[in-house]
Amino acid sequence: MTQVSSPHADIVVVGTGIAGLAAALALARQGLRVELLGPRAPLPAPEAGRFDPRVYALSPASRGLLAGLGIWDALPAERIAGVRRMEIVGDRPAWGDRPGRLGLSAWQAGCDHLAWIAESRELERVLRQAVQWSGIRWTTEDFVALDGARGAPGLTLRTAGGQALQARLAVAADGADSKLREAAGLAVSRSDYGATGVVVHLTAALPHQECACQWFTPDGVLALLPMHDTDEGPQVSMVWSMPRARADALLALPDHERAPALEARLAAATGGRLGALRVRSPLFGFPLTLQHCPQLAQRGVILLGDAAHVVHPLAGQGLNLGLGDVQALAQVLGGREPYRAVDDPRLLRRYQRARAEPLLAMRAVTDGLFHLFGSRAGPAAWLRNAGLDLVDRVPLLKRMLVNGASGIATRPWPGGPTI
Repeated sequence: MTQVSSPHADIVVVGTGIAGLAAALALARQGLRVELLGPRAPLPAPEAGRFDPRVYALSPASRGLLAGLGIWDALPAERIAGVRRMEIVGDRPAWGDRPGRLGLSAWQAGCDHLAWIAESRELERVLRQAVQWSGIRWTTEDFVALDGARGAPGLTLRTAGGQALQARLAVAADGADSKLREAAGLAVSRSDYGATGVVVHLTAALPHQECACQWFTPDGVLALLPMHDTDEGPQVSMVWSMPRARADALLALPDHERAPALEARLAAATGGRLGALRVRSPLFGFPLTLQHCPQLAQRGVILLGDAAHVVHPLAGQGLNLGLGDVQALAQVLGGREPYRAVDDPRLLRRYQRARAEPLLAMRAVTDGLFHLFGSRAGPAAWLRNAGLDLVDRVPLLKRMLVNGASGIATRPWPGGPTI
């Protein structure tokens, strides 16, 4: 028998990853009664000199949000690496003696860093601690169904364990395959890139000097992100968006063949930019898709993070977009008129309008770059390499690109620093 075992809340956040935890904290900071719904799987303990396979490039805007929530200073300094420069190298065209190149630096944006590389596990760990300290109620069960609340405005969220959580607003932060989004009837558009993101940690022979490097190769987009150095030497995290067949063939190799095969490919793709690169962790692969929801809010349900959008990782902006959703939602609900309830349709429309432009722009940029650099036709190769060279020679274009890449914003975060 289903029991209503939770007191009425303003908001229930469904999803307990980074975006969901950050949303719960940010909304609670606005004086709202917030509950979390979702599993709390054990996190492996960090190992000295070993990094979580999944890392994120956090923009200055995302760092500002986390700092405003009291999260940033709780992250261990030895698990974070700054990015002061980016180098982008095009593919070698059918004619000409070199690929196009583009260099970006933090000083062009007037900031110390373009981004910071942080591990998923460490972000989730400190967010969980903050949720616990804040007193936010956390129901560690799976969401299974959504009903209109009986006898009162709002919603009833039913769990696998038979509980019924009542709230005026439900936030779907439960990932790309969101069950809450499906239960709310919000449509989603998906397309498969036919590619796999292969991730691994590497030891480099040469120092990375806080530079993130990206190559557009016949085997897809390769990125090497600087990590905190260890006793073994300079560390970088690799994300290589390979055509699926090539990625599958690499991942299917026996253990003793996989690392040498990848190291040989890296030497050819990078031209020795960081010297010899040595594999120091298992390889993982995940399918790459483009996904977006035309409508981000409907009848008391709001989407954010991967439940709302998934973009190609070549720009490294997936989590930054999700944290941008969190910031926008907190600003909309925290700044609402006193007479409006949190599920007022006008507020839901304000949130959707606030996110429409940045989401469309990032989707267009990442998808457009993927198709431009994925084309092997001669004219496309000339165009993309000429474009990189042109931007590299025009300071104004570089400054605009750096500002966009770093996610610099000017609006104040409620209760926190200007970002």
